[in-house]
Amino acid sequence: MLPSKMLRSSTSTTRSTRHQLDPCMDCPLVSRTNSMLREWKPLWVMSAGLALSWARKGLVKRRYSRARWSKSCVRWEPFFTARPQFPHTLMAGETVNSIIGYTTNPKNRNLTCGGSSGGEGALISLRGSPVGFGTDIGGSIRVPAAFNGLYGLRPSSGRLPYEGMANSMDGQNSVLSVVGPLSHSLRSLRLVVKSLLSQQPWLHDPLVHEIPWRDDQEKQMLDIIDNRELAFGIMKHDGVIQPHPPVQRAMEMAAKTLKKLGHDVIEWKPPSHQRGTDILMKVLVGDGGADIYGAIGISGEPLAAQVARFYGTGPTEQANASKIAAVNVAKREYQKEYMEYWNSTVNLTGTGRPVDALIMPIAPSAAVRPNKFKYLGYSGIMNTLDYTSCIVPVTNVDKRLDVVDKTFKPFNEQDKEIAADYDPEICDGAHVAVQLVGRRLQEEKVLVLAEHLGDALKAIESDE
Repeated sequence: MLPSKMLRSSTSTTRSTRHQLDPCMDCPLVSRTNSMLREWKPLWVMSAGLALSWARKGLVKRRYSRARWSKSCVRWEPFFTARPQFPHTLMAGETVNSIIGYTTNPKNRNLTCGGSSGGEGALISLRGSPVGFGTDIGGSIRVPAAFNGLYGLRPSSGRLPYEGMANSMDGQNSVLSVVGPLSHSLRSLRLVVKSLLSQQPWLHDPLVHEIPWRDDQEKQMLDIIDNRELAFGIMKHDGVIQPHPPVQRAMEMAAKTLKKLGHDVIEWKPPSHQRGTDILMKVLVGDGGADIYGAIGISGEPLAAQVARFYGTGPTEQANASKIAAVNVAKREYQKEYMEYWNSTVNLTGTGRPVDALIMPIAPSAAVRPNKFKYLGYSGIMNTLDYTSCIVPVTNVDKRLDVVDKTFKPFNEQDKEIAADYDPEICDGAHVAVQLVGRRLQEEKVLVLAEHLGDALKAIESDE
């Protein structure tokens, strides 16, 4: 049960006030919230930021989806307090739709809250909910978490239940969307994941692996931390888009912190991330946009520019079975090549093991201005690989430190365009984070390491 002070901070009145400051909710569940708080039952309070549907296909469908997902939590008694905002189609790194409009960043309303679980990120950032869940097929948990100063976990597919949720391109199985939590606290992420797994979700969702919470793996990692025997890969640049100055500084801070803790840090030189991102994009546009444009056509509403950037102005030719199979083969081969590279780092570390985790940017920028989120390579690569990833907040943009690099030479036209979008005056104070990446189905390990790094960064900040 969450502490009573956290319950009180998430009352319907408080959420409604915060929604007026920043429209981050589609539907605050006011009457149900007040009723449950009057009864003061032991319960879990969370916002239902599950992006349960996206094209306004009907409230009945969304309620049905939430009810089916809740079957995995039947004895856990989750209590949904709000349905946060998300972009129509879900396929955007910003949150905008035709019902509420644009959801901005609570820290700086000139900037985006991210997407697709952006309303979730904004609501939790405003303390309108202590914890919530989002979905992620290209960064939709991690980008909002990073842009709103939160921790956010992208588990590997099949670790947490997805059964019953409405989704875009349902039936596309090449790269699966996953569910994961967001919160101000890393311990909250661990608590909700462990509690959800205790309900044996594999009995309700045929795609969930029968893997309970593994206390032994958690303890093993804590013992390794105590002995200062960790090794991390550091990837500051994916070879496609150079991160903005505040992201570069956050990466330096993370690397220096790990070294100060006595851990090995090596430069990460994996197979081409461009290849991995290209595979993901072929999957996401495999149906030629038919599903998205079909849903949008029901209402006749225009497609948001943030979505049209990836899907154009209308449906295109769909991939046939042979092309889909070829993409699946390319993905498998890429995953194998990346796996073997990870294995090979045993020759570079001083621990006798390959690196324990990878540290890299989640995006080339901190939160951007509206319609400026243009690149998902840093986040989407982990969806191609299906690696467990957790966002760790690091710092804030400082216009005095994070000045424009006048010696910058772009790698390509897109790199030049994204670099030009950075304005230290506008972005000053925005949250900056990194993502900590483990291998597939290493949620226990990743959460322990993320907490280790997060606590160390906080300790250094307090000392300063």
